[in-house]
Amino acid sequence: MQYRAVIFDVGGVVVGSPLHAIAQYERDKNILAGAINRVIVETGHAGAWSRLERGELGLDTFYADFGRDCGAIGPAFSAREMMERIAACVVPRPQMIAAIRHIRGRGIKVAALTNNWITDAPVENPLRDLFDVFVESSVLGLRKPDPRIYEIACERVGVPAREVVFLDDIGRNLKTARGLGMTTIKVDDPDEALTTLGGLLGFSLVEAS
Repeated sequence: MQYRAVIFDVGGVVVGSPLHAIAQYERDKNILAGAINRVIVETGHAGAWSRLERGELGLDTFYADFGRDCGAIGPAFSAREMMERIAACVVPRPQMIAAIRHIRGRGIKVAALTNNWITDAPVENPLRDLFDVFVESSVLGLRKPDPRIYEIACERVGVPAREVVFLDDIGRNLKTARGLGMTTIKVDDPDEALTTLGGLLGFSLVEAS
């Protein structure tokens, strides 16, 4: 198979993982492991987290609304502090940056497909020039795993799903991509993911970093 595009999630793939930041926050506050993510999943489309990522809430409103969503977690929870922890962790991963540049240098299209939110100083803005296409949930009003946002990413990069490799750190996001015909890689360890990606593309990406 010859792949003509690679689509990268941003948080947890190109930059540090918000999931890791949330897990550390839970440990520090003696909150039951996984409790915050369960709230995000259980509140679903109408929950504050989903509305934030669709660009329907600003952060100040989100802090209050997500605090209510997480009311059962206990008084130690602070949505503002949690989001500050997330913002501090989203540092670019040098090996991913080098790999993206190497892939583009080979003539393969590269896109970002990210669930994000609107802030006064978006941490992802400096990364935009790395990509041919940058697709954001907060701009489109759609978020992964909605199939429509994947379809938009493929349309904008000009490559059918069957010729795309998609990298993400969340299983449910990968499931939708596979259902559309993409080849997927779950990113737990960035170097292992790049080794797998290089094998699919036919050239080394570990050396690129």
